[in-house]
Amino acid sequence: MNYTLPQLLKALVDQGGSDLHISAETPPRMRIHGDLLPLELPPLDSNETKQLCYSVLTEEQRRDFEAGKELDLAFSVKNLSRFRANIFMQKSCVSGVFRAIPIKIHTLDELLLPPVLKTLCNIPRGLVLVTGPTGSGKSTTLAAMINHINENHRGHILTIEDPVEFIHPHKNCSINQREVGHDTQSFGRALKSALREDPDVILVGELRDLETISLALTAAETGHLVLASLHTNSCVSTLNRIIDVFPPHQQSQVRTQISLSLSGILSQALLPALTGGRVLAMEILIPSKAIRNLLREDKVHQIYSAMQTGQEESGMQTMNKSLLHLINRRMITIDQALDNSNEPDELTEILSKRDLSTPPTGVKMKPGLKKGA
Repeated sequence: MNYTLPQLLKALVDQGGSDLHISAETPPRMRIHGDLLPLELPPLDSNETKQLCYSVLTEEQRRDFEAGKELDLAFSVKNLSRFRANIFMQKSCVSGVFRAIPIKIHTLDELLLPPVLKTLCNIPRGLVLVTGPTGSGKSTTLAAMINHINENHRGHILTIEDPVEFIHPHKNCSINQREVGHDTQSFGRALKSALREDPDVILVGELRDLETISLALTAAETGHLVLASLHTNSCVSTLNRIIDVFPPHQQSQVRTQISLSLSGILSQALLPALTGGRVLAMEILIPSKAIRNLLREDKVHQIYSAMQTGQEESGMQTMNKSLLHLINRRMITIDQALDNSNEPDELTEILSKRDLSTPPTGVKMKPGLKKGA
């Protein structure tokens, strides 16, 4: 092996990739625009994967990894980028996945995110959730929102992450970033302390368990703006996930808590674009009075219908509306939209009633769709 991990990471950044995979019995692989591609290199053996992965660990991190068999960390390569990594064991071999985190934090405008995100950044209190599968850009969206607050408000921003990803400098706000395992023992412990640290905005890297979710709801109720991420695929499934974490006897109270404290849910996905790269589709829930009532009355299943009828005036949009916008702009194919829709039958019906003239190159018509639909 005549290359180093920093050289592989530089190649990843140069090619616009998101993740580098290191595993035994296969060459290093890079995820580029959603596809995981092998490099034209010989397969790695177990000694080589260990050498590559260990090259970025401190002595303390090596001890933690060897004791726990897995490790999350973040590190920077000078003049290149910041990276988040997970080192783990598989078939008794050391393996790792390294994700590139841009040093430059993009603004909401640079990311072409919907204007309603600026409105959510400007509210004084409430719970805002950014959701989606792994690799959907949640961290990038949250970083842009924190950056907007940092530039346009005066207050204290506190982040709790595992690990710390984007590094935010002090601007108009004082900002403190705490890393689970290094600066605090757990999300729950850090959130309990946060309420005594005079924060205006709290970022929780991930809502993982009942304690963290409960404390985040409490923080939102007690006058803080709480931003957090969750691995769910739609706004409605996000609400169900949060409620279902709690025991049945607490769920009525939790629905009331959410109905009072929720300010917005952003559910996003990154899709391969026809022009190259990837493009963002985003479902947005802004709780109206009707939606808050549905939450309290245990009618979460009716919220999607309320989202459909309340899109124009609130900045809300369904995933289908976002996908349709991308189809109309010739950025994705109809097949891609249908594959990524949470309500494909509804999208099929909408498409069948529209005249989109000539579909984008490479589009395969679904059964029941006429040409131009």
